[in-house]
Amino acid sequence: MKRRDLLKYIGLTAGTVALTGSTSIISAAEKSTKSKRVLRIAHITDVHIRPEENAPDRFEKCLEEIKKHKVDFFLNGGDSIFAADYDNITRERVNELWKIWNDTTKGISGFEMHSCLGNHDMWWAAPNKQDKMYGKDYVVKQLGIPNRYYSFDKKGWHFVILDSNNGGGSLDDEQRLWLEKDLQSIPVGMPVVCMSHYPILAVCTHVDGGNHTDSKYISDLFYKHKDKKITCLSGHIHLKDEAIYNNVHYYCNGALSGFWWEPGDKDSAGKTYYKQTPPGYAIIDLFEDGSVVNQYFPHSF
Repeated sequence: MKRRDLLKYIGLTAGTVALTGSTSIISAAEKSTKSKRVLRIAHITDVHIRPEENAPDRFEKCLEEIKKHKVDFFLNGGDSIFAADYDNITRERVNELWKIWNDTTKGISGFEMHSCLGNHDMWWAAPNKQDKMYGKDYVVKQLGIPNRYYSFDKKGWHFVILDSNNGGGSLDDEQRLWLEKDLQSIPVGMPVVCMSHYPILAVCTHVDGGNHTDSKYISDLFYKHKDKKITCLSGHIHLKDEAIYNNVHYYCNGALSGFWWEPGDKDSAGKTYYKQTPPGYAIIDLFEDGSVVNQYFPHSF
């Protein structure tokens, strides 16, 4: 689209198009020039499911709303439960949380869900490391995923699911080696979606912290693969954020639970907001040419 045509488009649509979240009038104009859409994905993150605050019913209503977008599958960005990682959490509580997760997600059992591990998902207070519920392996089993990190392909797109939960928000050496080999193995020009729980790179983490501590390593690795269009998705900080660095797009898509399903606090811009970010989810369109449209949809449940 030529610049004068883009400006004309903006002028025509500014008064008539209402867009939510991270979508803007310019991105809507760009969308009109993109190639064929091949996938539509729902990105949910930081569900923090719990029995309190009527969270199960509210989560189920969110899922029914998301299904109306006619998505192909779900990406779940971690912190599925609230929360197994504290020292005082009992076995009974962890079992209760995972039961609620499994019950509430039955409504989307007809969809694939590809999940990553969140820092609050693991039960570290088990009596010992040999306990079947201890640590990451049990979460992998509960989420029905092949490993704590993995990749897969769909309709010409490569998806990388990372485990951020090493040393306070980073990749371990084993995973780094795997990621280097995985990116090397895919064809030149193949577009990539990389999902992590912690943001790899974000603007608002300069204020709040919470991003990957090895951002430099990962961003340097992505630069070595600049022949591939890479888009990164994350959660963890409950804030909606976008960043672009070396032509890699980084989207942090808030939290479906907002303020952990609670009304909020003095810093909440609205009911159930975490600071200025409302509870919500993202709908992501992936196109044949490797382009992406990421839209954040606040919910009112």
